[in-house]
Amino acid sequence: MKPIPSKIVFFLFLLPIILLSRSVNGQNIIIPGAWKTDSYFSSLGGDRAIGVVANASSMIGEKHLIDSMISAGINVKKIFAPEHGFRGEAEAGEFIQNTIDEKTGLPIISLYGNQKKPSSKEMSGLDVIVFDIQDIGVRFFTYISTLHYMMESCAKEGIPLLVLDRPNPNGDYIDGPVLDLSFRSFVGMNPIPIVYGMTIGELARMINGEGWLRNGMKCELTIIPLDGYTHSTPVILDREPSPNLPNTQSIRLYPSLCLFEATDISVGRGTDFPFQVIGFPAPIFGNFTFVPKAIPGKSIHPLHKGDTCYGIDLRRDSLHTRFTLKFILDFYHLSNWGEKFFKRPDFFDKLAGSSLLRSQILDGLDENQIRESWQPQLQEFMLKRKPYLLYP
Repeated sequence: MKPIPSKIVFFLFLLPIILLSRSVNGQNIIIPGAWKTDSYFSSLGGDRAIGVVANASSMIGEKHLIDSMISAGINVKKIFAPEHGFRGEAEAGEFIQNTIDEKTGLPIISLYGNQKKPSSKEMSGLDVIVFDIQDIGVRFFTYISTLHYMMESCAKEGIPLLVLDRPNPNGDYIDGPVLDLSFRSFVGMNPIPIVYGMTIGELARMINGEGWLRNGMKCELTIIPLDGYTHSTPVILDREPSPNLPNTQSIRLYPSLCLFEATDISVGRGTDFPFQVIGFPAPIFGNFTFVPKAIPGKSIHPLHKGDTCYGIDLRRDSLHTRFTLKFILDFYHLSNWGEKFFKRPDFFDKLAGSSLLRSQILDGLDENQIRESWQPQLQEFMLKRKPYLLYP
């Protein structure tokens, strides 16, 4: 009896996943680009040397993209890992070292260690780079900065980049101030709003098309698009995109609550509900209490570890799941700390995209007044964004 070809074995593995994923209770659901292996596996075959930018979210059903590619005979040579590492076990902001993946024996090149961009030596010998990471559509979520730097490296070295698109769980709206490029950093590299309403594939097209890469370079870019996705499609991820975003509520609150990371107010790191609570060790901030503790793989040194924090519980809040300044303004006024509320003012400005938001808060402007100041740049961004959209 002849052995069954590996491609057929792989298809049979995927078939139940594909059938189940196309319809749930009679409604179509989203098929990520990575799952559409018939659209890109053949282009990666032969003796081509492949580099892959991936992390714990890079899954095809229950199988990791890397394992799926190797099973299909694709010549994967290197893994490039973003913030939180390849397996997604590193704390936010923790430097990641180059290492070897124990399961596959492949070298892992860190893009969140001493360098954020791969060197020419690390790119040498590769024929194609595949990028597959679950984004959440927020400017200061650093996976899109990794995308930007990888696009620059690919453009410089003449290596094509293949982006496997994934849905944006905050892709149904656009909001927040647009980044002033004089405040450019790894938590904000391009002139986009805090919530920019694009998938990572659409954003890659915009970065390329608008000439945002260094010296206006262009990356040879291919997108494997999603099936069943529109910008109004509700997105519920089946895996956490990073260790401290465990569910849809945290992902939807993240654009509003991440601004607190530049203050002395806790957003629940070191609890079972990060980015779903706000608090500080003083009863003036609310009746809800929580005590941050060290959680390996999530928060080893959380803010106010071991202290009782008083504040508010947003786990069941359904009114503020779009970007809002309500929480930062409420806690600023409750604190009565004035300028000291912004413990790291430079970092706050990088998150906000300029120093204007901090100045407006210090000057006593309310949310409506602050929002009004964003509108001209937001309107301009929305017009620029249109040509790069892949989905209605």
